[in-house]
Amino acid sequence: MTERPVDLPANQPRQFYRGGAAIAALRGEPDAAPGRFGPEDWVASTTTLFGRDPDGLTRLPDGRWLRDAVRADPVAWLGPAHVAEFGADPALLVKLLDAGQRLPVHCHPSNAFAARHLDCRHGKTEAWIVVGTTGPSPTVYIGFREDVPASVVSEWVSTQDSTAMLSALNPVAVRPGDTVFVPAGVPHAIGEGVFIVELQQPTDFSVTLEWRGFLDDPDAWHLGLGQETALGCVERSAQRVEDLVLRTGTADSANLLGAQADPFFRADRLHVSGRVVLEESFAVLVVLEGEGSLGSLPVRRGSTVVVPHAAGPCELTGTLTTIRCRPPLPS
Repeated sequence: MTERPVDLPANQPRQFYRGGAAIAALRGEPDAAPGRFGPEDWVASTTTLFGRDPDGLTRLPDGRWLRDAVRADPVAWLGPAHVAEFGADPALLVKLLDAGQRLPVHCHPSNAFAARHLDCRHGKTEAWIVVGTTGPSPTVYIGFREDVPASVVSEWVSTQDSTAMLSALNPVAVRPGDTVFVPAGVPHAIGEGVFIVELQQPTDFSVTLEWRGFLDDPDAWHLGLGQETALGCVERSAQRVEDLVLRTGTADSANLLGAQADPFFRADRLHVSGRVVLEESFAVLVVLEGEGSLGSLPVRRGSTVVVPHAAGPCELTGTLTTIRCRPPLPS
């Protein structure tokens, strides 16, 4: 068991869509293949890609999977209160996601749907912290603008009417500092040129409504559940953008995502100039700018660090900006 923060290398399992240049730039690494299919960096991951175990898992410097290390000593990694509620499960997955092309319209199951149909306690509520953009009009798409009947959604999926699906969503222009909360079931897509730190529940369940041109297997979109069952997870009611999007700017924020995200995950932005003491907690840190130290561990722009609960209160020193991601507070 480690009692110190651990610096983690990139962990970019192959995906079906392009991206990754912004991740390479953040980490100060050459982007050897600008058109590559490594748009997601799974940070401190104990989660696997759907049907692709062990892809997605984080390996520690000592050679162990982080998943196995947590299972071997969950209290040290996660803390006693967390373990009492979630067991040896961080209940969190953090990603860097760089959309090199628009993602398809898709959504994710809720906890109840996942428990009933996928034998998993976690669905996939997620949130995006925008940390970079490129292009003339970086945009995300979140929730239907109007209520949509089940028969219409089914028809869109059957005919793969991409235009209708995307047009039905709320387009939101984004810039660095914006955050977007994405409840389970709400259809969404991320536009080309949007670079985010993503927090989510620790699953890889996606119902890919717009699969043509994205997925090689036309049956992969419904998680093996069939169309009728899979579409039962779609939230078809209209969504208010102002309930889901926060314009946080670049200032310090003790809660980037708002109270609605607290049952799923927590995130804050820290601008450090000197010294800040972080309370003991399992956490994932993504350093966006500058350099310094977390305890005795040197960190700099592009560092991704997992902090075990047993590390106790940690001193973050230097001149830097970081996003700190944590699991939900035990209820």
